Amino acid sequence: MARINLRPWREEVRAEDQRQFLVAIVGFAIVGALYIFMADRVAGGWIETQQARNTYLSAEIATLEDKIKEIEQLKEKRDQLVERMRVIQELQGNRPVIVHIFDELVRQLPDGVYLTAIESEAEVVSISGAAESNNRISSLMRQLDSSSWFDEPNLTSVKADDEEGATANLFDLSVKRIALDKNGQEG
Repeated sequence: MARINLRPWREEVRAEDQRQFLVAIVGFAIVGALYIFMADRVAGGWIETQQARNTYLSAEIATLEDKIKEIEQLKEKRDQLVERMRVIQELQGNRPVIVHIFDELVRQLPDGVYLTAIESEAEVVSISGAAESNNRISSLMRQLDSSSWFDEPNLTSVKADDEEGATANLFDLSVKRIALDKNGQEG
């Protein structure tokens, strides 16, 4: 049998396989690097797009918060105006009542009694004045009690006034105001 040396052929095939393997590895490395580069670019684009959206939303949220603050300020102003209107309407509505109170006080005031101060707080009217005698003060209290505009007169203090004369008495009393409607009926 003849001797054939197959070693150089095997080495050539092995070298060719190794070269093809290296070319394949380099090709896959390049393709992988391109894939990673492209994936990074796409992900970076998505991130930039999302950041732009977030910036836009933040700006819109700030604008809306400013508008909400403005609306709250407008609501406060509206509430203040409504309160002012209510007070004005209440004052306008009480205007005839005040006239009736003064008119009724003048009608019920007996001779020998004069008033020095009148104050009204809610439903209580405080009256200060001077009278010739205690009987005149009692008469005033009875007349106020019988009035359709006043109820429950309460004498707070009576003191003699030497400056006005020997029989002059200074007094303070309070009386409840009865709420009447426009027809003079209790409301």
